[in-house]
Amino acid sequence: MRRSMGNYTTIVTILALSLLMALAAACGGTAQTEQPSAAQTSTDQGSAPTEPPAAVAAPAATSPPAAAAVAAATATPEPAPAMIEDKPTGTMTVGQKELGPFMGHPSLAGNPQIFVMQTPPIGESLFTVSSDLKPVSMLAKSWQASEDGTTWTFQLEEGVQFHKGYGEMTAEDVIWSMRQFGAEGSKHPRASNIRRIWNNENGHAKAIDDYTVEVNAGEPWSEVPINEFLTSPSGAGTWIISKKQTDELGAKEANGQIAATGSWNLVEFRTGEFWKMEAVEDHWRKTPHFAELIFREIPEESSRIAGFQTGNLDTTLMAFDSLPLVEEVDGAEIMRVPGGGESALTFYGQYYVGIGTEDEQPGYDPDLPWVSSNPDINSEEWKNAAKVRTALSVAIDRQGIVDTLLQGYGSPAVLWDFGQYEDTWLPPELRWEFDPARARQLIAEAGYPDGFSITLTPSLRGAPVEVEACEAIATMWGDVGVDVKFQTLPYTTLRPSLIGRNYQGSTCHAGGIRLEPGQGFSGMLSKLHHQAVWNRGIEHPWFDEKVSQHMAEVNTEKRRALAIEIATFMFENAITGIGLYNFDSLWPVGPELQPWHEGVRYADLRNINGYEYIQHR
Repeated sequence: MRRSMGNYTTIVTILALSLLMALAAACGGTAQTEQPSAAQTSTDQGSAPTEPPAAVAAPAATSPPAAAAVAAATATPEPAPAMIEDKPTGTMTVGQKELGPFMGHPSLAGNPQIFVMQTPPIGESLFTVSSDLKPVSMLAKSWQASEDGTTWTFQLEEGVQFHKGYGEMTAEDVIWSMRQFGAEGSKHPRASNIRRIWNNENGHAKAIDDYTVEVNAGEPWSEVPINEFLTSPSGAGTWIISKKQTDELGAKEANGQIAATGSWNLVEFRTGEFWKMEAVEDHWRKTPHFAELIFREIPEESSRIAGFQTGNLDTTLMAFDSLPLVEEVDGAEIMRVPGGGESALTFYGQYYVGIGTEDEQPGYDPDLPWVSSNPDINSEEWKNAAKVRTALSVAIDRQGIVDTLLQGYGSPAVLWDFGQYEDTWLPPELRWEFDPARARQLIAEAGYPDGFSITLTPSLRGAPVEVEACEAIATMWGDVGVDVKFQTLPYTTLRPSLIGRNYQGSTCHAGGIRLEPGQGFSGMLSKLHHQAVWNRGIEHPWFDEKVSQHMAEVNTEKRRALAIEIATFMFENAITGIGLYNFDSLWPVGPELQPWHEGVRYADLRNINGYEYIQHR
């Protein structure tokens, strides 16, 4: 029987009664505040445990209404803490699938570190994301864009201190950090976009004063790509670090002792083993309840679950089929966060920009059945390659994956970027039907009656069932005559081949839910014309033109029309970013932790976040 996700009304009622009692005490005129007893503050194992509250199911994210315009888009600040925080105590230990070597310096950081760095958080972005998928303030307390989308102004929080005594964050640190993310050679997946905005020779990025940044990109940019890399946590997010530290130590030396602004300060790490962090007391935004936070790299699911069962891990990333084992742990809770993310299928090798020149990408191979030998979208070669990709898509039983592997905590997906917006944005005819017979027919019509071979690799990105679902897809492809070479690699090993455009297979790749459909379209821009770093396996002049138009369009309705046009082309050609499934996030909560809702940041829910808000039971 599936564990109840909790009674939110009961929790709210208890909190309300507690607040009324506190107010009553305050109004009674007592001159002396009673100090808590040792039993009330102790975190020793011998303390009398309190009855754990029911896990609270976070409300589902809703589809945000279309904004009228980019101009005057001002953030709603996070509410300030309502009471003085107790001194942080105790240690919280978390199981992670992959940490890789610590990379906290913007000029050095790649994934998975970009994603993991912001989940504690060690580093903070200018924005984060609320449960209704709206950007809200973090380091930037407000911001505004000009009507033409060329100039953005950010008003920063005052008094924000860097770790390790490096002083107050200023506008200069923000500009410098963003330029580090966008520098030539940066591993950041949106480095080209960041560079074009923050270091455009036709514009400027300047400090109006210590707490005001003005960025003129020299060309229009909509809020969609801006929000993507200025929010956290996400695989395309950013954070601000101390310029002074790098000036003193250099990037490589500063990296291992990074001075950022988050609630957690890195104190030690060991590649392949752990990251150890300490709470930042009197933090400008939220002081953690725990004094110490440890991330342990444990790639094997069984080992992470065993750690949770024995109490060595307080929470951990888990596969959905481990849910019964977690529920058996005495005092454990399951915290469900709907709308956790989306998983999609990519087809690599479709690099049609620069063919026949010195700029031809190394992964382009027209002998691959899913790659056209002719970039003309009206040619027979193009249509045959599209048939192969369509066949591979309709051979997938998405509902079966949702019902079995996800245990119903999700839904079939259509296209990457459209997760929770499919019913409101995509025309109803854009839906994948599970049809193995049609898949076999399309493969034969494309000229491969005896099938073909393909490499399939799950991108290990912290999503639920990412390996299991990809294995199931390999079996489904085998059922229609495709020989699948299944390959499992750490993402730190796979990612360089994706960036280098020399991977020639297909990946199952998960991402967070977008603030607006099309937020990730820049992953289909070419390296030759746009210096795009990370790529979804397709480079084509059509995408260079349409995606560039979409990123620059500040009118909401026109941008929506462009997004639907791009989505229709993606679907009709089964080009890449083929939707697999949307998923909820299930976070196991050990008996020493209280479930939390406050502080969850919805920019990306593939990994647990909001650690600074987690309280002792």
